Amino acid sequence: MSEQNAPDSEAVEPSAAGWSQPPETSSSPLSWSQPRGGGRPRRLYGSTEASHWQRDAELSATAEADAAADRAAEQAAAQSPGGIARHGAAGAVMGRVFTPQVRSCPKCGGEIDWDGYCVQCGAKAPSGRDHLEEQPAPWVAGVCDRGIRHPRNEDAMALDATGEIGGRAVLAVCDGVSMSTDSDRASLAATRAVISHIASHTQWDWNLTNLAAESATRAVLTQTAQFANQAVLANSDMGEASPASSTLAVGLVNGSQLLSATLGDSRVYWIPDAGEAILLSTDDSMAQEQIAAGVDRTIAESGMHSHVITRWLGRDAPDVTPTLASLVADRPGWLLVCSDGLWNYVSDPAAMARLVNAVAAKHPDGPLVVAQELVAWAIEQGGEDNITAALARIEPPAVQSPMTAGEAEDDLEAPTTRTRPVPPPTAS
Repeated sequence: MSEQNAPDSEAVEPSAAGWSQPPETSSSPLSWSQPRGGGRPRRLYGSTEASHWQRDAELSATAEADAAADRAAEQAAAQSPGGIARHGAAGAVMGRVFTPQVRSCPKCGGEIDWDGYCVQCGAKAPSGRDHLEEQPAPWVAGVCDRGIRHPRNEDAMALDATGEIGGRAVLAVCDGVSMSTDSDRASLAATRAVISHIASHTQWDWNLTNLAAESATRAVLTQTAQFANQAVLANSDMGEASPASSTLAVGLVNGSQLLSATLGDSRVYWIPDAGEAILLSTDDSMAQEQIAAGVDRTIAESGMHSHVITRWLGRDAPDVTPTLASLVADRPGWLLVCSDGLWNYVSDPAAMARLVNAVAAKHPDGPLVVAQELVAWAIEQGGEDNITAALARIEPPAVQSPMTAGEAEDDLEAPTTRTRPVPPPTAS
């Protein structure tokens, strides 16, 4: 790679956020920041609340100025159809992503020393990256967990949604390639890049059914994948023999319109409450090539090289154009975006639907609890890989069903009252 193309961590544009926790060795702390959420603080990490981030006065002043600019941009965008534009233009700025550290002991509340251990009870602090939960709206949520066997969590997710069900949502899941360096940090950067880039397209009409070659939807998703790839490069040590690589799975919702955009083998499922479930995405993997050649799915996905992916994000990615697919939901259900840490144990769409619907029936409290239970179930199966499950609840507008023959017959037999027109009175 030529020198001018190599990412420079100190030259990255800072993102406009009011909270930061730069590493002690960073000479450019403004390049390290937490992406700004809409409304209440968002729980990005299961063991790290927003209050653990350190306030930065300079970043706060920048954030206030950018917030004013965002409000002006949102007012202008309100005059025409737009996407999830709460972040405005400033939210589209890509900053360097890092993993925050827990600053207080979850066991005793004591201070965590520089070596990662509590100064009071001596317990080792959990990594802020081991478990992530996020719920930007009551109908959209996700959980990302390290699992049992892997030493770190290289999965990542980022979610965004309008407040009311039936609106718009973005669910991004990335699975960092284990054999690559910095894949945990790069996958997190890629998911956040997806959210910020889509949010910046305020003039896009979100027509998820038009996937023609020249359509605006295809153009936006192609650009989004390129933007996510740049985020992977910016958060990877390009001097390594195997720099960061990652899969990409994006699920979009616009009312009853659903869209899948993927690279690699992270998946998007449509799971109706009743009826046939659909694997909306198509894997880029050796297993999928065997399936396309006629090999049974169970056999293909249990082979030695079944999880070898053929496309990905990263320095040596052969092609970062995502595979797109869409459908219009005609009944209530779930859009599920997940990594192979979940679908490894339940790949077939029908089997996945049985699992999700069974969990949802036992836990009707919303998508966050369902996602938590799906991750817990995968851990019970062995937790061999990192696990991510992100869900959006889909409730299409009720469609009045056509009248049945029996109902029509009953209607014909119902008593009716007929009146004759009364002629106008004649002049006397």
